[in-house]
Amino acid sequence: MSAQAQMRALLDQLMGTARDGDETRQRVKFTDDRVCKSHLLDCCPHDILAGTRMDLGDCSKIHDLALRADYEIASKDRDLFFELDAVDHLESFIADCDRRTELAKKRLAETQEEISAEVAAKAEKVHELNEEIGKLLAKAEQLGAEGNVDEAQKVLQEVERVRSRKREAEEEYRNSMPASSFQQQKLRVCEVCSAYLGLHDNDRRLADHFGGKLHLGFIQIREKLEQLKKTVSEKQEKRNQERLKRREDREREERMKRRSRSRERRRHRSRSSSREKRRSRSRSRDRERKRRHRSRSRSKGRRRSPRDRSRDRSSKHKYYK
Repeated sequence: MSAQAQMRALLDQLMGTARDGDETRQRVKFTDDRVCKSHLLDCCPHDILAGTRMDLGDCSKIHDLALRADYEIASKDRDLFFELDAVDHLESFIADCDRRTELAKKRLAETQEEISAEVAAKAEKVHELNEEIGKLLAKAEQLGAEGNVDEAQKVLQEVERVRSRKREAEEEYRNSMPASSFQQQKLRVCEVCSAYLGLHDNDRRLADHFGGKLHLGFIQIREKLEQLKKTVSEKQEKRNQERLKRREDREREERMKRRSRSRERRRHRSRSSSREKRRSRSRSRDRERKRRHRSRSRSKGRRRSPRDRSRDRSSKHKYYK
């Protein structure tokens, strides 16, 4: 890649598709189904394993650093849940790798000489120590490249201790089987990247494998998958809590509304009851006044003396004359 192309890619990664007002590039959005979501999250196996023995070639979906920059900007404001697509992609890739590992183990079991369980356990111990040496050497080289010389020296001292244990394990393995069988290369399949490892591989071969781009790339993919699963789980838990909170808020509002309506009905019934009571008391008072009036009227009629009644008759008699 030329210096100009590198500068263009860097600008794309930093500023996104709209850095030059290029409308043609903006026709494809990062949300488009044609865009690789694993690439947006920087974990596509096609990118990670490029240039290795297991180079997968170009991805069938769009890879664009500018679209990744657009996604990173947008993801700060809202959750897009592209992690779900990436998890599905990486799980499918890792499952396919694990199937190849199991097939390689079966082929080894069919082709290599049959050994007893005891000898197999001793050979497995040598393989494990080889793996530990390879990882330590790769770590020491990385520390040295970063300038941490003291740390690298400490790791190399640990390598010497593991080598001593390896020599003891190899001696036990050699004494447990015939010399002719011991000289045969016993292979083992790497559980991480499915590459073959030999029982008698030297330190340089082990360091090249465990510090190589292929092995480290598979470690990166597997670690990224676990990280994405954790992120998805946390986001789903957060979303469930938000949904639960919204539901509780709605239920609380509904309860408050029901209580308000209930209080309003009680107040309405109370006002209606009060009005009815006032009407009832008013009717009772009216009836009582009428009853008293009739009672007084009857009492007046009964209280007239015979003289008054005689006078009335006399006045009526004079009137008719």
